[in-house]
Amino acid sequence: MAAGLVLEPIFEADLQPEQYAYRSDRSALDAVKHVHKLINTGHKQIVDADLSSYFDSVQHAELMRSVARRVVAGAMLHLIKIWLEAPVEETDEHGNMHRSTRSQDEGRGTPQGAPISPLLSNLYRRRFVLGWKKLGHEKRWKAYIVNDADDLVICCRVGANQALAAMRTIMSKRKLTVGENKTRVCYLPEEKFDFLGYTFGRCYSMRRGRVYLGTVPSKKRVQRIGRAISDETGRDKVWQDSKTSVERLNRLMVGWANYFCLGPVSQAYSAVDLHARTRLRQWLGDQHNEPRPAYQRFSEASLHSVFGLVQLPHRTANLPWAKA
Repeated sequence: MAAGLVLEPIFEADLQPEQYAYRSDRSALDAVKHVHKLINTGHKQIVDADLSSYFDSVQHAELMRSVARRVVAGAMLHLIKIWLEAPVEETDEHGNMHRSTRSQDEGRGTPQGAPISPLLSNLYRRRFVLGWKKLGHEKRWKAYIVNDADDLVICCRVGANQALAAMRTIMSKRKLTVGENKTRVCYLPEEKFDFLGYTFGRCYSMRRGRVYLGTVPSKKRVQRIGRAISDETGRDKVWQDSKTSVERLNRLMVGWANYFCLGPVSQAYSAVDLHARTRLRQWLGDQHNEPRPAYQRFSEASLHSVFGLVQLPHRTANLPWAKA
């Protein structure tokens, strides 16, 4: 969209290095690597913050003031205000769609899905990062922020509980919502925490015989890809030809593995592989009226060599940070 192309370079220069979301030269994997580096350089007290309601709590007046510091064109400011206040379609608890004007009525929230929302949310979150530094919290507790969209952690050398209280104070002043039930302090290596789909904590290297702080794909993300594989191989899709179905499975699994390529991934890959073989075999059995589990007709080897199902564990040979 034209407005985004104009505004993005204007505000990109102002965004902080701790911000990783929606930026052309940064990615979620970069944020994961940053946290990995911090926890292995002594920052083992983690403020794990839940900002799941962040997009709904962005204050329009404060956001527009931030925008107006760099944009003086009245027409552009007016256009941004219209986007912020635009009605949205929402689904209620009964599954019914209705038109909501809550953003306009309450003067807060950015419409998720709008082309300019990522840029505006980054701009508003920048105020928290700058405030954290200017108040001296980063130096006081050696507390470094790593943020991607509504995922935020603060990696501290000391004073994590004080850092948590300070974060809540800053967020409150900016009228941003912090999920109290899910926000916590985590102490490594005794505890673990999840960030951007990875679980950070104590890992074991059987090959090297050592314990270290690292990452593995989180159980939730392994379960999520499992559900997606099950959906693709349901009985309601037995009408599809096997080539099309396997191609869809392969795209799904390879895309997942392209992101989950850091740390000891072999165990997660094997679990996903096993589930994919089981589901594909059942799907083929249903398609050919073969009684389950159909091991004899659709052996493990044939699923890969004949039908072309990808084998994720084979990918770890090319991943320098993959094997434990």
